[in-house]
Amino acid sequence: MNTKVIGYLLGALAEISYGTNPLFALPLYQAGMDPDSVLFFRYLFAIPIIGVMLKVRGRGFAVRRAELPPLVMLGLLVAVSSLTLFESYNYMDVGIASTLLFVYPVIVALIMTLMFKERLTVQTVVSIGGALVGIALLSIGEGGMALSGTGTALVFGSALSYAIYLVAVNRSSIGAMPTLKVTFYMLTFGLSLFVVRLCIGDGLHVPPLEGWYLWANLIALAVFPTAISFLCTTAAIKHIGSTPTAILGALEPATAVFFGMVVFGQQMLPREWCGFVLIILSVSVVVAGGGVTRYLLRMKRLFPRIRRKPCRDE
Repeated sequence: MNTKVIGYLLGALAEISYGTNPLFALPLYQAGMDPDSVLFFRYLFAIPIIGVMLKVRGRGFAVRRAELPPLVMLGLLVAVSSLTLFESYNYMDVGIASTLLFVYPVIVALIMTLMFKERLTVQTVVSIGGALVGIALLSIGEGGMALSGTGTALVFGSALSYAIYLVAVNRSSIGAMPTLKVTFYMLTFGLSLFVVRLCIGDGLHVPPLEGWYLWANLIALAVFPTAISFLCTTAAIKHIGSTPTAILGALEPATAVFFGMVVFGQQMLPREWCGFVLIILSVSVVVAGGGVTRYLLRMKRLFPRIRRKPCRDE
């Protein structure tokens, strides 16, 4: 099979596997678990998976003392992004939440322009405008706001936290650290946020031991949107490069929409479909422009992938 075909198939599998977040999270919510408990187990189960990957790659766990503060900051940023996204599932359809979250490359472009004086192209301006129109179509109905204001705020908080994280990890002193090592410590320090919240909140909701289906969902959250997505994206970048792999990220919200409709019976109006397509196209144009690709591919959504130059992690 042609190497590019293999690359596109691997990239598609990576993004589809990440889009399964709602598929495994919502049954846990329906069983009475809260986002803090779900994310606690997700991070807890993912840490050894990433640790094994790190050892297989021949990497150690040692870090310098000066690297700890930025790792703590990045871990907390990603944990906040995860928490606000998973909280938003309680207020809106998962497909719409995932689509709104997908505007994070646009936020990255704005941060790069405002904070680091990078040139704002006409292409980016048009894409930002298209994304805003798409957001309006998703959010505003004939009688006013069609979406929960709380849910929308949570999703945008998630997108903003993740965008800040993407810029910070590329601009910080740990930019040269192997990606797997960053991921391991990011998950470890991010886990601390959920430990604190569970201690001061209602405590940890643990599924019953006989509830194998719930435990299977928790393990699946660590395996499919974590390990499989990570490995497939790494391989895809080697076959087709960073930009095509990043553009394939549009399959993430599309997958969430699919599972939301087929598995959970959620529906989207024609107006919402138009907004969905407009956001996907607008963000894809921003990514295709190349200005934000290096930010997106260092750390993709919750779990980072390896850059185009694989020598650091190999």
